Amino acid sequence: MMTPENKTVLLFDLDGTLVDSAPDLAAAINQMLVTLGLKVFPQDKIRSWVGNGARTLVERALHHSLKDNLTANNKYSEEEVNNALAIFLKYYQLNLCVESVLYTGVKTTLLALKKQGYRLAIITNKPAEFIEPIITGFGLSGLFELQLGGDSLNERKPHPLPLLYACTALNVSVNECIMIGDSKNDILAAKAANMQSIGLTYGYNYGEEISVYQPDWCLETFEELLPLFT
Repeated sequence: MMTPENKTVLLFDLDGTLVDSAPDLAAAINQMLVTLGLKVFPQDKIRSWVGNGARTLVERALHHSLKDNLTANNKYSEEEVNNALAIFLKYYQLNLCVESVLYTGVKTTLLALKKQGYRLAIITNKPAEFIEPIITGFGLSGLFELQLGGDSLNERKPHPLPLLYACTALNVSVNECIMIGDSKNDILAAKAANMQSIGLTYGYNYGEEISVYQPDWCLETFEELLPLFT
C-alpha cells in the first residue's frame, strides 16, 4: 500500500472519528424532545442524524417528530428550532462524557503520532464550546495545536474553509496536511481543498459506505493509522 508522503499535520474529525459521542447526543436529544412534549427516538435512529452540527441534529429530530405530533405544522419555525436548540445544548453541556467513549486505540495512537513529531489538529462540525471539555474528559489535553468547531468560522465542512484556515493558522501547505474522518463531510471538504484524506469505515456516515466518496485511503480501525505514518 502506498503511504502518505511529506505530511506534517494530521487534521482529525471528532465525533465518529475519535469519540463515539452518539450515546450522549441521543440522550440530550431525547431530553429535549421530552421537554417539548414530543416522542423520543432510539439511540440508533438518532445516531444516523449525527454529523452536521448541533442545529442540524436538532432540526432532524424535530422533522422526524412531525410524523407523531398532530398539532405541528409542516415545518417548525426558526423560533421553535432556536428554542429546541437551546434546550438541547443545555442538556448536552451537562452530559458530555457520560456514555461517550473513545474508539479503540485512539489515545495510544494519537500519543504515538505526537511522539513521532506530527502536529495534530481537530476540525469538527460540533460547536466549539464542547471540544475542550470532551478532549479534557478523555485525557487528550495538550495533543492538539488547533481546535476548530462548526461555529468557529463562517463555513463548516464539507466547505473547504476550515481545512484551508487550519493550513494558514499552522503555517503549512495543503500538501503537508491530511484530513482524517468518518463522514462524507470530511472527504468532500478535503477534496474541495485539494487535500488528501483518510476515510474511517466506522463512525457516522448516514448509512453510506465512506469508500463511496473516494478518500485516498480507507481504514477500518483508528490503529491502522500508525503503519501509514511510521
